[in-house]
Amino acid sequence: MKNTLKKIIAYILKIESQLVLFKYKPKIIAITGSVGKTSTKDAVYAVISKISHVRKSEKSYNSEIGLPLTILGIPNGWNNPLVWLQNIFQGLWLFIGPAKLHKYPKWLILEVGVGKPGDMSRTASWLAADAVIITAIGETPAHIEFFNLRKNLIEEKSSLVKTLKKDGLLILNADDPDVLEMKTKTKNLTITYGFKEGSDVLGSSDNILYDDTGIPAGIIFRVDEGGKSLPVVIEGVFGRNHVYASLATLALCSGLKFNMLNAIDALKNYEVPPGRMRLLKGIKDSLIIDDTYNSSPVASKSALETLGQVKTSGRKIAILGDMLELGRHTIDTHKDIGKIGKSNVEILVVVGPRAKSIKEGALEAGMSKKNIFEFSNSYEAGEFAKNFVEKGDLVLVKGSQSMRMERVSEAIMQEKENKNKLLVRQDDEWLNKK
Repeated sequence: MKNTLKKIIAYILKIESQLVLFKYKPKIIAITGSVGKTSTKDAVYAVISKISHVRKSEKSYNSEIGLPLTILGIPNGWNNPLVWLQNIFQGLWLFIGPAKLHKYPKWLILEVGVGKPGDMSRTASWLAADAVIITAIGETPAHIEFFNLRKNLIEEKSSLVKTLKKDGLLILNADDPDVLEMKTKTKNLTITYGFKEGSDVLGSSDNILYDDTGIPAGIIFRVDEGGKSLPVVIEGVFGRNHVYASLATLALCSGLKFNMLNAIDALKNYEVPPGRMRLLKGIKDSLIIDDTYNSSPVASKSALETLGQVKTSGRKIAILGDMLELGRHTIDTHKDIGKIGKSNVEILVVVGPRAKSIKEGALEAGMSKKNIFEFSNSYEAGEFAKNFVEKGDLVLVKGSQSMRMERVSEAIMQEKENKNKLLVRQDDEWLNKK
């Protein structure tokens, strides 16, 4: 009964969304991939919000219900039928009411997720996109558990390209061969980005940015586009995922003929969402790289390598939770992360049943058993970290969504009074879950 009701609500909201898009005709930018969708969405929003009225998918509203929530500008009703009823009426009023009352956005930035076969068809096939951005797939993508073959997941993701208008713009990550291959599936204008020679928007020289006291403060890199070479600085975050998000955004700006200098300026200190390689102050003058929103093999590898690059006076500690939805790849990918961890950290803390394989991989790579600690859940890991972290330590915290690794960050963060703003999953629906 509950599932049937959900399908009915999703269908009604989709129809209302189609009507609203027909009425207001906003420019649509649709983003998909296995890594970096949300970071890219927020980077694009940071630039376009400086020049026009724009709305982006809130949090990760990227499902068959999430997309209509963004298009209609309504909240998630969760398990409250009255809120859903109110949402339906609001969506109807948005269509039939006077346009001048609603001030509908000129641009929509929509994150499109794929978890199972057929999701793209249910979620976004009805869109008419002005631009599509494909971020990265990776060797072992998230959600691969639900696909028989990796190529089936890639095909599912690539079907978003079919939503492009005839004059629409396709933005592709040139560093991912499977994404770059999508260039052959369309006649639309395509702009590529990445660190690979020949990319239309070429990144290079990415490094950690330090302040005057030697404390890590963000990232800096160069971008070459249209014969110009420009520096890009992003404050308060780490990781190549944010470099890639910025490159994707600048590729979009190149295709849309936006001013590149203004775009770079908008990226300098835009508000990166919680849980995505954000730098937080920790207890005892430590620092936290909070990457607790979600996890995948590609993202975990990148986060660990970033941790290895940062200079710090204390220890480098990685607190890693399970990576989910990897199916038959679960053990091998967790072991691989353990081996990468051995090369980049002094201390490894693993959390959850699958993360035991991270420990095994680290031990196989030669890491000392005394430097590895194991816990069954994020509560236990947080309690341990409170007493273990020392002055000058740099702590990476990461894991899949259901591992709730933000609890570890909360246990060791300095500004607990601002946790609602700094950490992921702080709304009541999440906090009431065990």
